[in-house]
Amino acid sequence: MDLLVVGGSGLLGREVVRQALGAGARVAATFHRHRPDLAGVGWRALDIRRRDDVTALVERLRPAAVVNAAYRQADWATTADGATHVAAAAVAVGARLVHVSSDAVFSGLADRYDEACPPDPTTPYGAAKAAAETAVMGLDPGAVVARTSLIVGNGDSPHEAHVRALASGASGGVLFTDDVRCPIHVEDLASALLELAASPYPGIHHVAGADAVSRHELGVLIARRDGLDEAALPTGLRAGSGLAGGLDVRLDCAMTQSRLAGRLRGAREFLAR
Repeated sequence: MDLLVVGGSGLLGREVVRQALGAGARVAATFHRHRPDLAGVGWRALDIRRRDDVTALVERLRPAAVVNAAYRQADWATTADGATHVAAAAVAVGARLVHVSSDAVFSGLADRYDEACPPDPTTPYGAAKAAAETAVMGLDPGAVVARTSLIVGNGDSPHEAHVRALASGASGGVLFTDDVRCPIHVEDLASALLELAASPYPGIHHVAGADAVSRHELGVLIARRDGLDEAALPTGLRAGSGLAGGLDVRLDCAMTQSRLAGRLRGAREFLAR
């Protein structure tokens, strides 16, 4: 088996699978509850919280590389413990591991964050992701930990669905004008993860978009692309809202970009009409 994608049923996992299949790889992928309708893949049901099940699956498949894109924001056992189980199993069979992490490991107190910046999470999810990073690098110093930001698709990401619901009045809420991230297109992210899996590089890598934009600006760009009424998108401030997490978290991807053939586009480019 060339590649095992853990969390293959999610937005990112499906795109990694699709691109790997397109490149001629033999691919297996896991799902937790719902098996995707995607042919040519060896689908396996897996709960990564169950260490023995993870070990048994990886030993049976013996993949050359593993991409772990599985997480659940409100579940430490999946995000932190599960990542540890995947890393230990990959090490046991000598597989190349690429673990997907998040900009949630940072507080937003710094102007920008490059790969040398230590995590300083302020939310339970950020703490779980930081713990996963520590476990992965402790078990396998040769692994890749790829930190990313908001993931946007071709209409199928949660953020895009939220923008459509706000623009149509189907749901309430606001888009924050002071909550800044570096969104990345799912195709660019998946391509970068596969490049890193085939590369000799170890350690932390930042894989995010070239533009730092607020959630409201991102919503406006999505609305313009999809022909929605951008004026209907309600605005608000995250500061003072009581929501935990950093306000302005900008990943500096210069080092990682220098190692990639593929380009990490910014939201203003990949969402242009």
